[in-house]
Amino acid sequence: MTNGFYHPPIRSQQMNKPILTQDRLKEVLFYDPDTGIFVWRQRMAAHKGQIGDIAGTVKPRGYVNIQIQRRVYQAHRLAWLYVHGEWPAQQIDHINRNPSDNRIANLRDVSASVNRRNCRHPRNVSSIYKGVSRSRGREKWAAQIVYDGRPHYLGIFGTQEEAREAYILEAKRLGLEHLLANADI
Repeated sequence: MTNGFYHPPIRSQQMNKPILTQDRLKEVLFYDPDTGIFVWRQRMAAHKGQIGDIAGTVKPRGYVNIQIQRRVYQAHRLAWLYVHGEWPAQQIDHINRNPSDNRIANLRDVSASVNRRNCRHPRNVSSIYKGVSRSRGREKWAAQIVYDGRPHYLGIFGTQEEAREAYILEAKRLGLEHLLANADI
């Protein structure tokens, strides 16, 4: 504590790690934008594979991680750097919701709220439709849509299909058609 302010310790290891550039990335890896696969161009101490091997490890949630110069990177962020020459400004969204599909056509740089909108339908809800759930204590169905980071209630309906229709109409009214492409509707 100095002058009443707490200064957390600086991790010297992180300071010594240079930020990966597009040029260095292209020296180390080849990226095929049509398949989304990275292949080693150089042998690196961190990986035991050979030049020409597919790079990366698929993690339990499906994302691919690649270690370069003792630092772990997510492959979808590396793909963005490789193609666009700069790190993504926000979050990378997998449009088809498959975290292992790192084709550049499947990736987009979006805000956290847009990324959250393109999430899988939760398995523990009572309806098969995105934005529809059983109304508590009733034999009716509630519909809601999430935008601007908040849920917006659309009403109670007699059937799942009526609630689903309300969700679809509201998504179109708000200009959120991308929600419909991945909604199980």
